[in-house]
Amino acid sequence: MISNDSGAPRTWMASHTHRSWLLGQAQRLFDFFRSSLGEDGRFADLDDDGRPVQFRDATQSVPGQRLLTVARAVHCYSLGEMLGVPGCASIVEHGLRALWDEHRDPKSGGYVQIVDATGPVDGTKSAYGHAFVLLAASSALTAGHDARGLFEDVRAVIDEHFWSDQDGAAREAFAGDWDELEPYRGANANMHLCEAFLAAADATGDEALAERAARIAQLLIDRHARAHAWMLPEHYDTAWQPLLGYNRDRTDYDLFRPYGATIGHMLEWSRLLPSAWIATGKSDAWMPQAAVELFAAAVRLGWDNEHGGLGFTVDWDGSPANPDHYWWPIAEGISASAFLLHLTAEPLYEEWYRRFWDFAGFHLIDYARGGWYPELGPTNRRKVGLWYGKPDLYHALQSCLLPLLTPAPSLAGALKDLPPVT
Repeated sequence: MISNDSGAPRTWMASHTHRSWLLGQAQRLFDFFRSSLGEDGRFADLDDDGRPVQFRDATQSVPGQRLLTVARAVHCYSLGEMLGVPGCASIVEHGLRALWDEHRDPKSGGYVQIVDATGPVDGTKSAYGHAFVLLAASSALTAGHDARGLFEDVRAVIDEHFWSDQDGAAREAFAGDWDELEPYRGANANMHLCEAFLAAADATGDEALAERAARIAQLLIDRHARAHAWMLPEHYDTAWQPLLGYNRDRTDYDLFRPYGATIGHMLEWSRLLPSAWIATGKSDAWMPQAAVELFAAAVRLGWDNEHGGLGFTVDWDGSPANPDHYWWPIAEGISASAFLLHLTAEPLYEEWYRRFWDFAGFHLIDYARGGWYPELGPTNRRKVGLWYGKPDLYHALQSCLLPLLTPAPSLAGALKDLPPVT
């Protein structure tokens, strides 16, 4: 920890120059990802140079506009609008129309994964995708857009098809006619639904949504992560019993259902738990304690002491399962360490905050073109495998903005509550 002449600790987050740098990085991300909205009014993932990609990886073509790309753009550019970045509101409006007019199934309800100019390409309706539609609608509402219809519609779909009040968590995915696709429950989708419920509660004042977020946290973290030495199981059967061997033979293949414990999700939960704790009146004392435990386990098991960076997944004995270094766990480490530094003032989190940013600044940020490189091998050489181009604004942007704000139930809510400049 660096100290000033008076002996008081000086954190990067309290530094005017670092805060200015964070806002500058956020602005560069907004600028780079503007081209995800094409001249044809459709949204696309981007390559290294900010052009629409033709391939998701070396073998898979991208057939159309993805629900995730649109919803994350609406969420992120709503934040930009609240920051006062010109041009963001138009992107939000385009995204809201795309969600409603193109991804919404007007016949059977719900929001489909991928569409092109002729209609649905992938008609799957997933909890993961619907979580981001709810997050998008919540952030757009907070930014002042007329997104109430979208909000109420996606909330009703989640209530009817995804949310299980008995389980305190969501079902995974359905076909277009609402036939359940498989007997599987996932932590990843429920983590993002927790985030979305917190944002929705913040946007509307509906405390029941915050309680749902807390129930998801209780099931996944207080029950399952705690029972597995804070290594959160990602995969479950329909009775919410962990499937610890799930995808054991596909450690370098499945991005959204990897084998083992996912380091980045342990860090993401160590940020979400304080938000849920605040949203529910700081009544669950286990939440901040669990956030500390998850962070400690993630950096102990995941940090590469030789090369730097965070391994993607670890086996249940703590050994590496997929040792590649992706961008989003670093982004989540930044956000988590910022939250825990705010809440505890422990120098440990300042050290990790700087360490994560140093890694991102040296290895991940593309200063020449914009965006972050998504995938590095174990020795931090650029790798094009499961990720291609610049696939993400959401994680990188939030890592720039969350350290600037006091921990709150949602990022949009924290921006809305900023005092006016005098």
